[in-house]
Amino acid sequence: MNDHLDPGYAGAVEDREQGHSRPTRIAAGAWISLGAVLVGLVFGISYAQATSSASDVDQTRTEMLTKVRDAEDRGRGLATGRDELTVRVDDLRASVLAGDAEGAQVLDQLRTLESAAAAEPVHGPGLVVTLTDPAARPDLSDSSQRVPGSPQAGVLDRDLQAVVNALWASGAEAVAVGDVRVGPAVTIRQAGGAMLVDNQPVPSPYRVSAIGPPRKLQTGFVVSDAYLRMSTVQQLYGVGFSIAESDDLQLPAAAGREVRFAQETGAP
Repeated sequence: MNDHLDPGYAGAVEDREQGHSRPTRIAAGAWISLGAVLVGLVFGISYAQATSSASDVDQTRTEMLTKVRDAEDRGRGLATGRDELTVRVDDLRASVLAGDAEGAQVLDQLRTLESAAAAEPVHGPGLVVTLTDPAARPDLSDSSQRVPGSPQAGVLDRDLQAVVNALWASGAEAVAVGDVRVGPAVTIRQAGGAMLVDNQPVPSPYRVSAIGPPRKLQTGFVVSDAYLRMSTVQQLYGVGFSIAESDDLQLPAAAGREVRFAQETGAP
């Protein structure tokens, strides 16, 4: 209450006595301009580095895609060569073994085993079961679109497994998913968002082809648990599910694998 003067006045007097002066507008503008230049320089360097990093990422991605395509081309070329050599081996084997009765018997046994192992392409009438992922999956964050305890929307690997097993149980003689033949050692599983059949990606729609008597296959399939399962998934999530008969299905041979260990279990 006794000191009515703001301390800032005393500070200003002291600055004048010591020769201090306020910066002029020109000096202040110069400092502001210098600061703006420095800030712009920092942003410019950051942008240049970001652009350079993006260019490097794009270049790396392009190189990786090129390597993947080259590997796929080499794989297709090797597969083609393998198929050609397989045909030549079969022809040579047939010409050597078909010359006498014992060789003909061995040849018949080999053909029977190859047929059981899905090692040769086949064709004939059968049934086609098609499963298709829904075009727009429901919003599972919306409680009104969720069903408690329900499976994930879309076709799962266990759906395909159930369909394949049901077709085998219905009397199928040969089964393929897409262009991949289902043999004794073939697996059907999901890895991320991809469906893998024998470690080969198969896109939607998933076409399960089974060779056998069409009417018998259809009668056995429609009373199976797989048919009930897929009908329920179709109603709940809009998954495509259809069954159609075919007069002539073309199924490829399954990929051959080297057998390292085998044990005889008795007569089939």
